[in-house]
Amino acid sequence: MIDVVALGELLIDFTTQSTDGDGYPTMAAHPGGAPANFLAALAKFGARTALLGKVGGDAFGKLLTGTLARAGIDTRGIVTDPGVFTTLAFVILDESGDREFSFARKPGADTCLRFEEVDLSLIDEARAFHFGTLSLTDQPARGATARAVAYARKKGKLITFDPNLRKPLWNSLDEARELMLWGLGQADVVKISDEEVDFLFGMTPLEGARHIQRELGVGLVFVTCGPDGCVFKNPVAEGSVPGLSGLKVADTTGAGDIFGGSAVWKLLQMGKDVRTLTEAEMAEAARFACASAGLSTTKFGGISSVPGYEEVLAKLAE
Repeated sequence: MIDVVALGELLIDFTTQSTDGDGYPTMAAHPGGAPANFLAALAKFGARTALLGKVGGDAFGKLLTGTLARAGIDTRGIVTDPGVFTTLAFVILDESGDREFSFARKPGADTCLRFEEVDLSLIDEARAFHFGTLSLTDQPARGATARAVAYARKKGKLITFDPNLRKPLWNSLDEARELMLWGLGQADVVKISDEEVDFLFGMTPLEGARHIQRELGVGLVFVTCGPDGCVFKNPVAEGSVPGLSGLKVADTTGAGDIFGGSAVWKLLQMGKDVRTLTEAEMAEAARFACASAGLSTTKFGGISSVPGYEEVLAKLAE
């Protein structure tokens, strides 16, 4: 039995370590990709996970597959294609650790996943199915994602979704908005950022959470607000929790994904219909996820920055 299977990108994040006198960065390679970061958090806390995706038949593809295996993520659903390169993301950091992205993805292996290559048996085994929007930017991965979501819904799986807007990857922002809204309409649980709420609806985090829950029928919405924590909403309750303070931020890459994976881990532990959770139960999941995501920002990378369970508990106890 698998707790969560995710579909989407597995890639290399090149993160700035220093900058020379002409402004050119020296970069370090880290394993990443939003669904992989999401699963890494779940796996770190003991969940059984698997990823559906595609890498190139190159050194980076081999490295990434090995990293997943070492992180405890099932790699049966990873397809290797010697005809395309593994996707690369270049992350330029400013003084506060915030990111600007550039991508080598024209195409990247992740965009080339076909539905016929999706191992549906992994969805059959899973309690929950997770996806994001990077697999919706290009065909054939867009069609593969839509059909996989429909399959998971038909099988009665809990559907979780992260809009994860990366503007440079879309042909147009109208297309991005359309497909983000489509994804929201498929999901039982959504993790969305305050910036994405503003992009889609021009609303505050709490207004956005209420709108997504009531108008789009999502069972439970978490709106993350960076260092300010998050707000949450389901049909019976709403609330907010603060973020961690006093952290020395090194790199925010993957923090939102790690929040999502950590929150879903708590929800699965509770074992209840997300639509019936009380404010206290949602706050418990949100506090744990905020602590996990916050601690991850003190390290570089996504998959490699997930904190241990005891480390999160110790932080919460402070």
